[in-house]
Amino acid sequence: METKFYGNKVTIIGAGFVGATTAYALMMGGTASEIVLVDVNQKRLEGEVMDLNHGIAFVPPVRIRAGTYEDCADSNVVIITAGVAQKPGETRIDLLKRNIEVFRSIVPRIVEHNRDCIIVVVTNPVDILTYVTLKISGLPPSQVMGSGTVLDSARFRFLLGQHCHVATQNVHAYIIGEHGDSEVAAWSITNIAGMPIEQYCLRCGRTCESDVKMRIFEEVKNAAYKIIEAKGATYYAVGLAVRRIVEAILRDENVVLPVSSLMQGYYGVEDICLSLPTLVNAKGVARVLELPLSQSEQEGFRRSAEILKGWLKEAGF
Repeated sequence: METKFYGNKVTIIGAGFVGATTAYALMMGGTASEIVLVDVNQKRLEGEVMDLNHGIAFVPPVRIRAGTYEDCADSNVVIITAGVAQKPGETRIDLLKRNIEVFRSIVPRIVEHNRDCIIVVVTNPVDILTYVTLKISGLPPSQVMGSGTVLDSARFRFLLGQHCHVATQNVHAYIIGEHGDSEVAAWSITNIAGMPIEQYCLRCGRTCESDVKMRIFEEVKNAAYKIIEAKGATYYAVGLAVRRIVEAILRDENVVLPVSSLMQGYYGVEDICLSLPTLVNAKGVARVLELPLSQSEQEGFRRSAEILKGWLKEAGF
């Protein structure tokens, strides 16, 4: 049976742990017919491409190669995973300033060759760097998105599924706001089998008291810290999360994903990128959904926006 491809080409800027794992996830999923990796570390880049190519016999047909920014020219999607690592003793703001400078170099080189692609930002702090990418690129807001809280929401669903003894795929739940410490769990719209989470818990005999909710949310929020402490970096789940976003774009799916995009008055928030459930299709950000959140969730979302705006101001952007 012939493999069907929904799009032609994906270029990944950055071949570190996240970039290479994203390429691997795309390759395993048969998501694109061509995957190009670009990195300043040419030796590392060539090694990653060689390793990936040696597995091509076991996956749907795909071409994987090392490239340059010129390869953005005919790419449907360009993924940015490149960035600098935090130095010992360096503050988060100092790191942000350095990554903004990296993006001042990367983004113009992408749009120089392609102003029609969808740019997906993965580098952290992802919401701020998505905003920076949007402003530097001059592209329409629909064409620039960040991976946002797609991974956080997946962690949330996994932990709720474990607690309720139900498959993760049957849990509908979102983390909104920042991908980071000020993120918000949207408990008011969390459901299993169409039932609000509290009602489902009553029927399955599990407790959903506030302390249980807090424990689950804290596990979601602190997951990356624990993984980094244990193994140095997170990359498997984020690679799969990015693949899901790319699939939605290339297949024109109109799927709802909590990607980070420009806020334009949602819950009173403007001119910053944050995550809300969003329709994603071939045009990129098709529509941001304003769901019936509780008052406290809306306040948490607005607080998240103010924190990120404060960081941007402090970073001088």
